[in-house]
Amino acid sequence: MSEAAFEEVSVLSSIYCGGGEFQLVQQSAQGGLVVQINSTVGGERGPDVRLLFHLHPRYPSCPPAISVSSTGLSRSQCHTIRQKLLDQAAALPPEPMVHQLVEWLQCVEVTENCRGNKDEAEEEVREREKEEEEWTAVLSLDHIRSQNRYTSLLQRWTQQLQLAGRLLLGRSILVILQGARPNIKEFCRLLRTVKVDVDSSGKKCKERMMKVLTESPTSSSGGHGLQGFVVMNYKSLPQLTAAFQEINMTGLYQQIRPSLSD
Repeated sequence: MSEAAFEEVSVLSSIYCGGGEFQLVQQSAQGGLVVQINSTVGGERGPDVRLLFHLHPRYPSCPPAISVSSTGLSRSQCHTIRQKLLDQAAALPPEPMVHQLVEWLQCVEVTENCRGNKDEAEEEVREREKEEEEWTAVLSLDHIRSQNRYTSLLQRWTQQLQLAGRLLLGRSILVILQGARPNIKEFCRLLRTVKVDVDSSGKKCKERMMKVLTESPTSSSGGHGLQGFVVMNYKSLPQLTAAFQEINMTGLYQQIRPSLSD
C-alpha cells in the first residue's frame, strides 16, 4: 500500500470528523483500504448517501472502486451516482482523489436522476419493509421415515435462515414457521430440492409432496413469539388443537383444519 494512500486516509479522517462521517472499514496488505464517508448529493439539503471507497494496493495508480447506498434514493439512482463518480475518477490524474470526488458530489448540479424520484424511493422502502416483516406459515409434509436426519436438517435450516418453528408429528405432519417471508420461501425451496428423507426402499429422497397450507403476516395470523425449533408429538386432534392453542394460533388452526387428516 502506498504512503500516499495512508496519508490521504489520515487527512480524510480529519476533514470528515463529524459523528459517523468517516470510518476506516478495512485495512490489509492484500486487500488495501476501505473507507466509508457519509455525505450528501448536491449540498447540505441534498439526499444523504453512504460512500464506500476501496483503495486497492496499487492506488492511486488505479482509481478506487466505489459503492453508493442511500435510504432516500432508489437503487437505480444510487447506480447512476456511482457511475458518475467512477467516470469522474477515471478522468482525474493518478493521485489521491477521494476528497475531490466527495467534494464534486456535494457540488454537482442535482438533476432528477441524482435527487431521485421520491415516489420510487418510497416504494423501494415499502418493499424492503415488506420483506423484513415477520410472516407465519404452516407446511404439510408427506412423510418422515428417517426422523433424526430429517429433524436435524429442519433445525439447521431454521437456524441458518433465522426462523423460529414447530414440527408437529402425528397423523398429519406439520411445520409452523415464523420469520422473514423470503427466508420462509428459501426454507420451502430447500425442502423440495434437498434429499431430506428416504423412500420406502431406503433410497434418499426429496420432499416433493410438501404443501403450504397457509402463510400470512404474523400480525394477522394471531400467533406471536415463537422461539427456536421445537419438535412435538401428538396422538389425536384434540392434542393438535391444544398445541396450536399453546402458541396462540387457534385462528390459524381453524384455517388449516379442513386440510388435515382425521
